Amino acid sequence: MAVDRLGSILKHLSPGSSLSQITSKNADDIVITLAIRTPLTKAKKGGFKDTSLEYMVYALLKEVRERSKIDPALVEDICLGNVSDGKAAYKLRAASLAAGFPNTTSCSSLNRFCSSGLKAVADIAHAIHSGSIEVGVAIGAEQMTIGGDALEKPFDEEVTKHSTESADCMQPMGWTSENVSRDFNISREEMDKYAAESFQRAERAQKAGLFDDEIVPIKTRVKDANGEWQDVTLTRDDGIRPGTTFEALSKIRVAFPQWGPTTTGGNASQVTDGAAAILLMKRSTAIKLGQPILAKYVGSTVAGLAPRIMGIGPTVAIPKLLSQHNLSLADVDVVEVNEAFASMAVYCRDKLGLDWAKMNPRGGAIALGHPLGATGARQIVTGLSECRRSGKKILLTSMCIGTGMGMAGLFVNEQ
Repeated sequence: MAVDRLGSILKHLSPGSSLSQITSKNADDIVITLAIRTPLTKAKKGGFKDTSLEYMVYALLKEVRERSKIDPALVEDICLGNVSDGKAAYKLRAASLAAGFPNTTSCSSLNRFCSSGLKAVADIAHAIHSGSIEVGVAIGAEQMTIGGDALEKPFDEEVTKHSTESADCMQPMGWTSENVSRDFNISREEMDKYAAESFQRAERAQKAGLFDDEIVPIKTRVKDANGEWQDVTLTRDDGIRPGTTFEALSKIRVAFPQWGPTTTGGNASQVTDGAAAILLMKRSTAIKLGQPILAKYVGSTVAGLAPRIMGIGPTVAIPKLLSQHNLSLADVDVVEVNEAFASMAVYCRDKLGLDWAKMNPRGGAIALGHPLGATGARQIVTGLSECRRSGKKILLTSMCIGTGMGMAGLFVNEQ
């Protein structure tokens, strides 16, 4: 192990190597100067169940402004990744103004399903790189208590009759999980063992206080069982189930018996409310403004695949991104793969040959929850926090995307 570690360090330092190139520090680098998130809470049951999307975004943007101490007039654009709220752009604009950003700060929302938070980061980063803006904030947020990604009605048959894959885009996510487990022989036992480990890692991380530097307290209101409003301050993720074991998970009934026998409420991501935010600018700007540089944004990419097995999206996105930067998985220190379902998480881990010790070391969406639009940003916050704690450098994030896509992002920790 010591020899391997020394070899890794030498590779990082070798002049002209791909690692030395991405870890070099240049004035035009796109850097992250703040990365924070709200607690993640159970939809319909948890601390945000009575909180609107606009309030959640407002509260987080207020924290961005106050914690960064940046002049809000310098922030030229804010981009919100959100899946289920068609009025998200309206709500973001109102929230930003309420949070103290001037009317000169522009706003937009986007939706690339579960990668929306990462795409928001990428869009802001690319706008800075191109010279369109100098400073921007990327947010991912989802209020799944009142939202979700289910289709209200089938697509027009004049469209779907031309392509089986076109029709497959309507398959619910649970169905695609069963397709993955069946097509690639992922057993219920493997899935439950994976899920148990996710819960146990998250429990250990929470007890050790590892999430504390990720989470900002959010004051909100919750209606109690008697219909009375209570003022609360949310500080912890509430979906983590202490004491979860493989044996307990193996007793949970199948969630989608009409499609298959493996996916359950215990080995799939939780339906969750939450948000995360990333402040970005060029390195030269951060130095000029005295902003602390947490990390460098290296790049991101997307890739497509068959809609019916959308869960394995990371297996096409990750190799593509690493190839673009002439890297291998051996060069990566921490990997955050969204655990939409244990079926896809097990497949992606094994297909890519991921070191499980590097993959989701604090647990993933099975234990923490998956607020659709927030996850892509939340993974960056969590991954960078883990890199800081462990003294690691290279962070890779990835997720599957509904209708058959994958996205991946690459970052260098500088703390």
